[in-house]
Amino acid sequence: MDQAFCGQIKGKVQGVFFRVSIQRKACELGLTGWCRNTSEGHVEILIAGKVTGLRPMCDWLNIGPQLARVDLAELNLCENPGLKSFEIRH
Repeated sequence: MDQAFCGQIKGKVQGVFFRVSIQRKACELGLTGWCRNTSEGHVEILIAGKVTGLRPMCDWLNIGPQLARVDLAELNLCENPGLKSFEIRH
């Protein structure tokens, strides 16, 4: 069964290739959704797919890529919008 999570990633998450890394990881795990920077300096995200992909993605979001520093990953269950790919929004 497909599920979806949405929320924000806080910390040093802008200017460190976080969104590109999220997109790569999501594609690697067969997930769909989107991410974008916020004016507050966070990254907003919606990820959807099978639990077998969402679990490792949520774990990874608490760590992030090498140059990032994740202080808090706030993710909540949300409605799956049925997207077909993962995109970086602006």
